[in-house]
Amino acid sequence: MPTVDLNADLGEGYGSWPGGEDAGLLGVVTTTHIACGFHAGDPAVMRATVVAAVAAGVVVGAHPSYPDLVGFGRRAMDVAPSRVADDVLYQIGALDGVARANGTRVRSVKAHGALYHRLARDEACALAVARAVAAYGTGLVLVAPAGSPTLVALRGSGVAVFTEAFCDRGYLSDGSLVGRGHDDALLTDPARAAAQGRHLVLDHEVAAVDGGVVHLEADTLCVHGDTPGALAIASAVRRSLEEAGVSVAACAADEPTPRPVA
Repeated sequence: MPTVDLNADLGEGYGSWPGGEDAGLLGVVTTTHIACGFHAGDPAVMRATVVAAVAAGVVVGAHPSYPDLVGFGRRAMDVAPSRVADDVLYQIGALDGVARANGTRVRSVKAHGALYHRLARDEACALAVARAVAAYGTGLVLVAPAGSPTLVALRGSGVAVFTEAFCDRGYLSDGSLVGRGHDDALLTDPARAAAQGRHLVLDHEVAAVDGGVVHLEADTLCVHGDTPGALAIASAVRRSLEEAGVSVAACAADEPTPRPVA
């Protein structure tokens, strides 16, 4: 029986929680990557999202980004890899402190927005993120885009790497995502998103909007928490997978072991 993780990026509100469809999504997904304050979220939202994830039995991951509240972390920034490593380490630690205070731990790390896309193609940046993950503690999993040119380097870094594909985003024939400013960027029809997710898991393929088929091997599927109708999409994806005999389970369910303090 094939197995896949279903994750959502949550905790992207401010000052109060729940925001959007976060509460409902935690009843559907198996992992949540929570904003760490650099592109969205704040300490109160981080705590509330972690508490809700624990109550729902959902694995907690960190969702670090560039320091870009104004641009929601989606603007490209010329940040040196050494600074990227520092920023990612800081954000993991912040969320893990909240998580430990509420009975869980951060178990995976997935960059957000422009940093996520840079990690996929910029080896120096990718290895900087991997260094930050490794420095924090053993057992943490780094989530990277399926089909990324940097996957070989990331896997050679010694960090556990799981690959991700998207149910709610359009793909181009080179394996990249359609830019958010284009009509085909988002899949908001639950049936279409469910079909794409099922195809990715069972056939390891996705149809490109500009023609052809892209081969992608994904350990986890994502539904963005801010996609319109995210809860309906995630519910349709999970139902479709389970009806096809796919087991939906968190890919980073084991607790990481923290490094001893020097």
